Amino acid sequence: MENKVLAVVNNREIKQSDVELLYANLGPNAAQYKGEEGYKQLVEQLILEEMLYSEAKENKMDEAKEYQVALEQLKRSLLAQYLVSNLMSSIDVSEKEVEEYYNSNKNSFISGETVTASHILVETLEKANDILKEINDGLSFADAAQKYSSCPSKNSGGNLGKFGKGQMVPEFEDAVFAMKVGDISSPVKTQFGYHLIQLNEKNESKELTLEEVKNDITNKIRFNKQNSAYTKKQNELKEKYTVEYKY
Repeated sequence: MENKVLAVVNNREIKQSDVELLYANLGPNAAQYKGEEGYKQLVEQLILEEMLYSEAKENKMDEAKEYQVALEQLKRSLLAQYLVSNLMSSIDVSEKEVEEYYNSNKNSFISGETVTASHILVETLEKANDILKEINDGLSFADAAQKYSSCPSKNSGGNLGKFGKGQMVPEFEDAVFAMKVGDISSPVKTQFGYHLIQLNEKNESKELTLEEVKNDITNKIRFNKQNSAYTKKQNELKEKYTVEYKY
């Protein structure tokens, strides 16, 4: 695969692989550098870094005592991190381990009952009853929400999406989970005002399959094994090296 030279600064090449490495090391911040403009910004960043490096070398700043001390500390830290990284990356999780964990913890893999609902929120009971009458006379619930609701969900016809128990205020939750699909409630009072609720879909509680939770289980087992390996390594090092506390 071609490793294209993108720029030359003071006779030193900046290559495509340099940009890719920089991008990989950005972690969560990498998202802001996606696309052509983001790529150009990374190239400019590397160019500036190379110019700063050249200036520092020219002024013999790499020979300064403070720099040498900082460099040695950085090298020690990086080498220790490299050891830990190698230890963590050596941890693997087998299909058998995942399956055994799933079979031993099935009660943990049950999804609760969920519903998909829409609502209309207004300030008074009288207004809620007037809207309900209009809906019963033929106005669609979505149109009524767009016309009357004070909730931002009005822009999507009052749709609140899918949610489970514990995500809404008690009065709203009690009403919606007692409804049948297609029902429109009478006004429900909460701390926010009066709601008209339409139940669009109901999903009963169910046991999740192994495939549905495989990635979560794998990550959990890997985390636990890495944590154990790290603790074991710490204990081995304490046995191997003497430590004298001076404080």
